[in-house]
Amino acid sequence: MRRTVEGCSAVAEAIKNCEPGVVACYPITPSSHIAEKLSQFYANGELKTYITTEAEFSSISAIMGGCAAGSRSVSATSSQGLALMHEALFAAAGLRLPTVLVVGNRALSAPLNIWCDHQDSMAQRDTGWIQLYAESTQEAVDTTIQAFKIAEKNMLPAMVCFDGFFQTHSVEPVDIPQMEEIRKFLPPFNPKLKLDPENPVALGVYAFPQHYQGFREDVHKDLLASKKDIIEADRGFENMFGRGYGGLFEKYHSDDADYIFIALGGVVGNAKEAVDKLRANGEKVGIIRIRAFRPFPAVELAKALEGKKAIGVFEKSYSLGSDAPVYVEIINALKDIKDKPKVSSFVGGLGGKDVTVQHCEQLFARIREEKEVKEWV
Repeated sequence: MRRTVEGCSAVAEAIKNCEPGVVACYPITPSSHIAEKLSQFYANGELKTYITTEAEFSSISAIMGGCAAGSRSVSATSSQGLALMHEALFAAAGLRLPTVLVVGNRALSAPLNIWCDHQDSMAQRDTGWIQLYAESTQEAVDTTIQAFKIAEKNMLPAMVCFDGFFQTHSVEPVDIPQMEEIRKFLPPFNPKLKLDPENPVALGVYAFPQHYQGFREDVHKDLLASKKDIIEADRGFENMFGRGYGGLFEKYHSDDADYIFIALGGVVGNAKEAVDKLRANGEKVGIIRIRAFRPFPAVELAKALEGKKAIGVFEKSYSLGSDAPVYVEIINALKDIKDKPKVSSFVGGLGGKDVTVQHCEQLFARIREEKEVKEWV
């Protein structure tokens, strides 16, 4: 049943319906309403636990503890709050704690800015977390539910990223699966190993140089292996609820296209409108929207992009002193293919700067020139 609801409230209700055992949040714009709504659910007796923490580092620590003790655990944050969690994010992945973190994407200081870009989550790309990016509020709701299943199947933490304000504060019709429905899709969390006074174990013990690297290799291999479960979770969700998002990435008029626009997040909605207009004029253009940034689907993308004439990678993030992160991943993915397209990098939308349908049309015009450029939009 579709209801008109704000994005944060919709995601919070989806979290509640996944029946987490431990929820811990410190509110920060623009994800504050997730924490507010979860706190309200707890006050109403609809959540088992809600911990009001004094800062985001405490939030991630609390849900790690809950997860280690065998409880489904979750938090939500944005921007500087996610940055404050940085140290513990590495620990959560290394400890194989399949907790879920919902991120309302927002720019990082300085200067101070509360609006949307992807610099906050992109800065965490090497922490060992699964990272899934949603295009719409509906997808953020559905991906949050899928994230618990994917994380718990692989014993790795998962981050669900959706655009601050553009999605967190949008009010639109959303179908929020109910608890009874989710139970058919998401099995109870029952880890093989957990902290238990009756069966004591040690987690996160000291590792000497001859052992440490092996643990990191295991996380890397299992993160790559999680691709199949991301695909399966999305297909299973679509079979049950009628909505799917392409698994690792979504293709929009890309199979027969000569020119491809690659992006992630909400900007793809405007890009799709641009594609529809250009297609009506006979232009062979298309979109590939990356949904799973970690693990990065390099092999799968290379296959989808082989034979294209030119690609434009648009992203709302940057790696200062180097190249933009999604662009670098695409260049690496294409390094071994025979029919290599021209690849350009476009960076825009930082700090909430508008990226309109017209901007997307202009980017397609640049892509069709078949010249490799690096530009700020």
